[in-house]
Amino acid sequence: MENLWTLKALPDKDIVCALQESLGVSELVATLLAQRGIETFEEAKQFFRPQLSDLYNPFLMKDMDKAVERLHRAIISNEKILVYGDYDVDGTTAVSLMYLFLKEKCKYVEYYIPDRYDEGYGVSYKGIDYAKSNNFSLIVCLDCGVKAVEKVAYAKTKDIDFIICDHHRPGDTLPLAVAVLDPKRSDCDYPFKELCGCGVGFKLAQAYHEKYNLPFEDLVPLLDLVVVSIAADIVPMIDENRVLSFYGLQQLNASPRIGLKALMDVANRKDTFTISDVVFGLAPRINAAGRIEHGNKAVELLVQQDFSIAKEKADYIDNHNFTRKELDKSITQEALAMIMPDANSTVVCSEKWHKGVVGIVASRLIETHYRPTIVLTESNGKLTGSARSVSGFDVYNAIDACSDLLEQFGGHKYAAGLTLKKENLNAFIQRFEEVVSTTITAEMQIPKINIDLEMPIEDITMKTHRIIEQMAPFGPSNSRPVFMTKGVIDNGSGRLIGQDKNHLKLAITDDHNSKILDGIGFGMSDYFSTIKDKQPFDVCFVLDLNEWNGTSNLQLRIKDIRNNTLPYDNPT
Repeated sequence: MENLWTLKALPDKDIVCALQESLGVSELVATLLAQRGIETFEEAKQFFRPQLSDLYNPFLMKDMDKAVERLHRAIISNEKILVYGDYDVDGTTAVSLMYLFLKEKCKYVEYYIPDRYDEGYGVSYKGIDYAKSNNFSLIVCLDCGVKAVEKVAYAKTKDIDFIICDHHRPGDTLPLAVAVLDPKRSDCDYPFKELCGCGVGFKLAQAYHEKYNLPFEDLVPLLDLVVVSIAADIVPMIDENRVLSFYGLQQLNASPRIGLKALMDVANRKDTFTISDVVFGLAPRINAAGRIEHGNKAVELLVQQDFSIAKEKADYIDNHNFTRKELDKSITQEALAMIMPDANSTVVCSEKWHKGVVGIVASRLIETHYRPTIVLTESNGKLTGSARSVSGFDVYNAIDACSDLLEQFGGHKYAAGLTLKKENLNAFIQRFEEVVSTTITAEMQIPKINIDLEMPIEDITMKTHRIIEQMAPFGPSNSRPVFMTKGVIDNGSGRLIGQDKNHLKLAITDDHNSKILDGIGFGMSDYFSTIKDKQPFDVCFVLDLNEWNGTSNLQLRIKDIRNNTLPYDNPT
């Protein structure tokens, strides 16, 4: 699948010059900042040196006062509190955070993660019945619940109160909980709408400490859980998320909790973990617990106080991750064979597929068939699955347009979950295709690589890399800068590497042969024919370090390679 290379428009020269002068930085850095909407010294200062004092007043969130009051009443009255959350990374980190927070303040607190296969996503009747049978009078629900209208009403009949901490889009009616904390509520004036579920839980903890004059510093150790959640949930790395991630990474690298440290060791811990290391090293392993067995296993690890036990649990989860990879690979191959080539959407279904990996498979399918994708399997006599989208297309809205055919659904613009009766499958496939066909644009159907700047090979230096690293943490809305260099060649040492020979190793230079840079293209073996004959090609990349045997060398992590004669989109 050929990508469209889009070179970002250059910012206003006056703004770039002003930043250069006020910050004492190069034109390159000033340009990158301006492209991110940073135009003044103060904005740059806040960007490079975020402060915990920059966090918003948690009481700006609708219902926060009610949540804090009810939580306090439960604590001082020795009520039994059940911390309830989803089985993915955001849910399990959020549950771990709230459990650890409350464990220091009350006598009776437990956690509950629904079984992905037996109970499905979100609040379950089984979970509420468990709470009732064990005399819990308050459920603090995290990363789910905002659409659980009937189930919260059911809990009310059992004399169980709910505090909901969610970040998904609400439905037309909110649950009758004591408090519904969700920045995406239409009546919520909280200034930042893109918190993850764990982030909303942290804001509740922050509000409690503020209300009762407890030290904020006591909450800082919880930020390692928050940054794992932010990274895994792919929320925008701006504003409050940037602050929380900045200090969360500091906590993760300086003094991670025992469970995370054990998991970092299993993931081949580096000296310094980045957002990327969390996304690709920690998050899949935490997710694997809920995908393959039960999300409780992830929480058990994350709240563990004994390192030897944590190590055993981390190894156990790592084995689940290996199983997940094998399932992911085999199901993806089966699903690829089922895709209708001429459609604008993909909906594939097999009743025997493993429920825990359908979201991953949906993402894999988009890599080869770039269009909104839904992967379904059977669970408890119904079809359930995950949706993933392409850049610019709101898959949640598309699913909402089919809601009369569904039992339940929820999610975000780019990722959602849904459940439907088997007899509605064909009608749903037809309706979803109709909705996508009438709303998707031609531009959305082409995968794009957004390139920040063109960079001549002589400007690619270790110093440039060091400066760019100061722009971290990277993530959506603050992506690691992507550069383009045109007309380069491989010096002849380019080769295929990896167990399956599916990665491309290059030695990149220009026609002057004045400088040679290492490059690595993961999964880019198909491009070997493009580079092997010393013919010029264009390359887009991010700057990276190759760390081996205690030494670090600058490396280009290749995102795409193309013929030197092809045009690219160049906004003016």
